[in-house]
Amino acid sequence: MNALGIISFEDNTANVEGLEDYRPVAAMSFMGRYRIIDFVLSNMTNSGIDNVQVYCKEKPRNLMAHLGDGKGYNINTKRGNLRILYGEKTFSSKVYNHDIANYILNMQYIEEDKNPYVVVAPSYFLYSLDYSVVLEQHKKSGADVTMLYYNTTEGKERFLGCDLLTLNKGKRVIEFHKNRGKRKNVSVSLEAYVMAKETFIDLVNKAAATSSLYWFKDVLKDYVDELDIRGYQMKGFVACINSLQEYYRVSMELRDHTVANGLFKPGWPVYTETSDSAPTKYSEGAKVVESVVSNGCEIKGTVEGCVLGRNVTVMEGAVVKDSIILPGAFIGKGANLDHVVVDKYARINHKKELTGTAEEPVYVARRDLI
Repeated sequence: MNALGIISFEDNTANVEGLEDYRPVAAMSFMGRYRIIDFVLSNMTNSGIDNVQVYCKEKPRNLMAHLGDGKGYNINTKRGNLRILYGEKTFSSKVYNHDIANYILNMQYIEEDKNPYVVVAPSYFLYSLDYSVVLEQHKKSGADVTMLYYNTTEGKERFLGCDLLTLNKGKRVIEFHKNRGKRKNVSVSLEAYVMAKETFIDLVNKAAATSSLYWFKDVLKDYVDELDIRGYQMKGFVACINSLQEYYRVSMELRDHTVANGLFKPGWPVYTETSDSAPTKYSEGAKVVESVVSNGCEIKGTVEGCVLGRNVTVMEGAVVKDSIILPGAFIGKGANLDHVVVDKYARINHKKELTGTAEEPVYVARRDLI
């Protein structure tokens, strides 16, 4: 596929409370063994994109450690390349740390890439898609930009804060606006675009010249009447991880195999960093029901409707329900957790009762002792 893959980051309206304090959204643990970025990166490499640039807004250490040199993502080692890029200057305010600023700071690497097209997509939208099909449609349409969108009847509850699109009968985008939860039937922008590399560079430069606070989607809004922006409808499973509530809701939703099959498709692997830890050990008296359990865990208590990361320990007498436990966490004897997100390496020893709701799950910070 003759396209450069660019994985952008979430805008400043996204806030996965608690989890985002320690790592970017792209590097967040998800469904036990994955990170959020694994899905969009796997889409790109499965589509035949061998050159990928990953942009990181801040806290790059976890992301760099997870991605490594990209060999685990089926990138062609002879002609392919995975490059993690971020602004090497200090931004006076986080409002200046946006995608356009980072593209400008790393423009040399974009210009030097020999691919004539770019596929730009953020990491915080989850779906399974062959981008080569989108590129072929883009070429045939003659459009300046092809952008992905998703039709949903849940606009009042989901994708809050995301951009919505108005399209005409020819699927040309004619208007952008924010989802304020006022309508249930909406077309959600997935902030993913296919275009010629020259068009992308031109739009980035126009955005930078217009405003120091412009994001790439802002310049698209400015030129929506002048550019031929065509929509490509994404069908199947789509989610946006832009809040702790959505992180929790989507994780709970994917416990259902019928739902998960829309994201994890046969012949379309989701690559991630591998782990050689031992299989999970279930002690006599342990009870596990309708849960996703990763390798390396030790379970002596009760786990119902949960997602457990690698190397989690649940001691005897503990009851963990409808919760997300990230890798390395320890749940002590007699603890009772219900609708809780426990970050990595936290220990629940002394506080025995933690109860949240689906709308407001309790968050336990990384390495905290409770």
